[in-house]
Amino acid sequence: MIQKDNLEEMLPIVDEDGNIINAATRGECHNGSKMLHPVVHLHVFNRKGELYLQKRPEWKDIQPGKWDTAVGGHIDLGENVDTALKREVKEELGITEFTPTQLTHYIFESEREKELVFCFRTEYDATIIPSKEVSEGRFWPLTEIKENMGKGIFTPNFEKEFVRLGF
Repeated sequence: MIQKDNLEEMLPIVDEDGNIINAATRGECHNGSKMLHPVVHLHVFNRKGELYLQKRPEWKDIQPGKWDTAVGGHIDLGENVDTALKREVKEELGITEFTPTQLTHYIFESEREKELVFCFRTEYDATIIPSKEVSEGRFWPLTEIKENMGKGIFTPNFEKEFVRLGF
């Protein structure tokens, strides 16, 4: 069986304040319609100050094969930000015990989609075992990330967020 994103997954459509105003499928949200939908991001740092990144699988519909934020996922219809964050962290990295700190929220827009991003960070030093939703993952020294910016290795969203947060 070929793995791929569920384009029929229902997502909330929100206004710029995060209030739900409608619903649409993942496919509709990623087809260039620019329907604003909420997502969560978690930046995972270790004690040494290195940042964990995940490599997106080749089967993803958005930015396949690129290195990205440790955790990133849609908030499902009927889910709040905290519940979505815990679910996504468990699904992608297998982590169930962590203390998130919200950093910011902002609107990210690409050619195909428009997201209301709720961005968090945490420190985590135990072993991370990424799930099948992630191609691979590892901790990166911030200097290595900075050296590789703009070379097509990272997703555009990660690069913009990395700069925005001043890491």
